[in-house]
Amino acid sequence: MTEYLRMSGMYWGLTAMDLMNSLDRMNKQEVLEFVKECQHDCGGFGASVHHDPHLLYTLSAIQILILYNCIELIDVERAVGYVQSLQLEDGSFQGDKWGEVDTRFSFCAIACLCLLGRLEAVDIKKATDFVLSCMNFDGGFGCRPGSESHSGQIYCCLGFLSLVNGLDHVNVDMLGWFLCERQLPSGGLNGRPEKLPDVCYSWWVLASLKMLGRLHWINKDKLIKFILACQDEETGGFADRPGDMVDPFHTLFGITGLSLMGSDERIKTVNPIFCMPQHVIDKLGIHLQLL
Repeated sequence: MTEYLRMSGMYWGLTAMDLMNSLDRMNKQEVLEFVKECQHDCGGFGASVHHDPHLLYTLSAIQILILYNCIELIDVERAVGYVQSLQLEDGSFQGDKWGEVDTRFSFCAIACLCLLGRLEAVDIKKATDFVLSCMNFDGGFGCRPGSESHSGQIYCCLGFLSLVNGLDHVNVDMLGWFLCERQLPSGGLNGRPEKLPDVCYSWWVLASLKMLGRLHWINKDKLIKFILACQDEETGGFADRPGDMVDPFHTLFGITGLSLMGSDERIKTVNPIFCMPQHVIDKLGIHLQLL
């Protein structure tokens, strides 16, 4: 039942373990063998063995290999070629050969290439112009031009702009206000107006505010209380809201939210663009623009 997102599920779990100084408790060899099996001849990675390749899972696979410092185990040039093949004439990226276009894929493409040290493989100017065409009157970003602003898309577009040194195009205070307005009386954050709070937005919203230098615009104490209320006392995992079923997705983003706020010294510092431990990104020497 989980095959369709297994690669990303492994990334969520492994990153959470690394942030909690426990990556050595996972079966490294088994993980690496699985990732290698999921690379196709085209260079892209599927969610599981025999699943079609997609940018989402290609990024997750590369992130896993970078976590383990084992990127040499795969054919890097083919992976670069796969990402390159998905850029369209207007600068946007489709997620796979079936053609869906979304700013999430713009971020995934550039994040993949940045981690591999191959940003020159695509047209950065066109890619940037497309992302900026998705900016709205409220300062936020949607999945395509004219689409509603959403915190998840905002994170993807800001992450993209950070990697290409383009954050100067953003109206920082207007966008910062949109993001801090996502905090509800419960202390939790939502993705857009009139929606319920969800622990995962502790990542999408906070990471965006971190990139903008506006992390102090939300009430950290209330948000920490909300995140901790979503942790299950028996399993240790986190759910989207208090009392719901826990899962690896919300567990990672609960932990990364706590990391961004520096609320627990036992949690490593997380990088706000890649959602990976900061020490891993430091070793790569990647330049990131933060305001």
